[in-house]
Amino acid sequence: MPSSVETLEFQAETRQLLRLVIHSIYSNKDIFLRELISNASDALDKLRLASLTDTGLTEYGSADLHISLEVDKDARTLTIRDNGIGMTRDDLVELIGTIAKSGTASLLEKIKESKDAATTESLIGQFGVGFYSAFMVADKVTVRTRRAGTDSGTQWESDGEGSYTIQAADGLPVGTSVTLHLKPADSEDGLADYLSESKIRQIVKRYSDFIRWPIRMATDRTDADGEATSDLDTLNSMKALWARPRSEVTEDEYNEFYQQISHDWLPPAETIHMRAEGTFEYEALLFVPSQAPFDLYSRESKSGVQLYVKRVFIMDDCEALMPNYLRFVKGVVDAHDLSLNVSRELLQHDRQIQGVRRRLIKKVLGALKDMQAKDAERYTRVWAQFGRALKEGLLEDRDNTELLLELVSAASTHDPEKTTTLREYVERMKDGQDTIYYLTGETRAMVENSPHMEAFAAKGYEVLILTDPIDEVWVDQVPAFDGHRLQSIAKGQVDLDESADGDKETDADKAQREQDFAALLPWLTTTLSDHVKQVRLSSRLTTSAACIVGDAHDVTPTLEKMYRAMGQQMPTVKRILELNPTHPLITALRTAHHADAEAPALTEVAELIYGSALLAEGGDLSDPARFTRLLTDHLTRTL
Repeated sequence: MPSSVETLEFQAETRQLLRLVIHSIYSNKDIFLRELISNASDALDKLRLASLTDTGLTEYGSADLHISLEVDKDARTLTIRDNGIGMTRDDLVELIGTIAKSGTASLLEKIKESKDAATTESLIGQFGVGFYSAFMVADKVTVRTRRAGTDSGTQWESDGEGSYTIQAADGLPVGTSVTLHLKPADSEDGLADYLSESKIRQIVKRYSDFIRWPIRMATDRTDADGEATSDLDTLNSMKALWARPRSEVTEDEYNEFYQQISHDWLPPAETIHMRAEGTFEYEALLFVPSQAPFDLYSRESKSGVQLYVKRVFIMDDCEALMPNYLRFVKGVVDAHDLSLNVSRELLQHDRQIQGVRRRLIKKVLGALKDMQAKDAERYTRVWAQFGRALKEGLLEDRDNTELLLELVSAASTHDPEKTTTLREYVERMKDGQDTIYYLTGETRAMVENSPHMEAFAAKGYEVLILTDPIDEVWVDQVPAFDGHRLQSIAKGQVDLDESADGDKETDADKAQREQDFAALLPWLTTTLSDHVKQVRLSSRLTTSAACIVGDAHDVTPTLEKMYRAMGQQMPTVKRILELNPTHPLITALRTAHHADAEAPALTEVAELIYGSALLAEGGDLSDPARFTRLLTDHLTRTL
């Protein structure tokens, strides 16, 4: 006797959801196969787990558990079959016929009202829509299933329009088969030929390659004699290295996996394998490359790692899991408790994901710190490739400022070849020194030859040489390291307490010097008022006649140029001209001014001193032609 066929209506909200899934939500229709394979994998997991506690299911749990993909080109059907836990009739009605989740109606209303595609995408993942994605590619879906431990099966069938049929089905094996009666391929609507072996292989490789169960498909081939044969191929690798203990994975396997996900032919500089258990479980396998990609500092550069949920691929470049300054890190994070349909926008605001992000950052920075301590040579190579990006973290990541400062490596006057860390700098500081001195510039040679360096070199103070453009920014954002203030030797007052010959300058000496120049300094300040806000005596010069410095909180000229290059309007910042009171040119100018303060030549000499100081630090003259003419005239008069 044929079993009676029962026709049931979808719950009203389910009908709305079906229409939205088919016409609005998913832009990539390939997702349907990922969702159905994931459901099949869950069924296999449930059967294996149930068989451990229910002796009646042991024979099923010890079987050859797998997922099969079956193509019938004549009938235009694609079947996804598993021999997992299966479903009863009540399971089918509960899981497929209704959506009994609170708030679904209001959520659907938001989706319908949204006319912004990005907003619609952001709402995906707030309910389970995996099975319904089948109706994007199929005119009809047939589900046949039998629950393990039961004798009878059930068939469910629907065209997705508003109702479904359900009936008993005898002779079914344990497990579930989902048969899709496929729509014709339509490139304009994003419908590929899902009967194509190559297309199926492509989707499985991208989204389901690391599913723990084999995904098999019969493949037609022609042998050497020209006869047609059919072989059963396993489409997925099942090699989710991150799910295996580190002790069971070889270095070659790590390298091969890294090259697969990064498309880099070099082995990684560091491998980070971690597992977190507790309220939110996940595994992560991260890699620090040996060489920076060509687009690391390009606006088009992607940041983030691959996100999986229970070995099912969700997205590339998951920015919610990795900050922009660690965009060079490659790898995967496999979370156990996220929805497969999770969107980028939802991830950004997920508290658990934010917790994972914080732990991943700590793990990566900690691994770099260990490398710095245990293999300085390897760390130096890594810093050379990615140091500039890591220093961006000093601007972006306030929570990890101290750890990032420990990682900073910079050139310094201590060694012409090797870089130094801030910790090493502090350990070498002179007795009584409480400040970390630095100077920024375009090149090491320009910094080393700067007039600002003279007194520091004469007195043996180490100075950090910072030549990355970002150095101009982060040193102003970081007030101190390990209690030691960072100070530019081209900003503010510098008091090294000693004269160049090592003798401490007395207060009486300073007072006499100020008195000697009491008339000249105000005159120069007035004469050069278009260029500087003050002229004062310097304690940082030993051989040069003058240098230009900024106030402690002034924007540097280099940073000013950077802002203007980015289209930001910046007010002109006047700086300070410092004079070397012992230089013959400055003492001669003081004598000439004392003799005749109105002499026209004095103004020209003042301009030449200022222009020379500006050129010495790599600055740009506002009127190069006038400077050249004045210099030529004065040189002519000396011959």
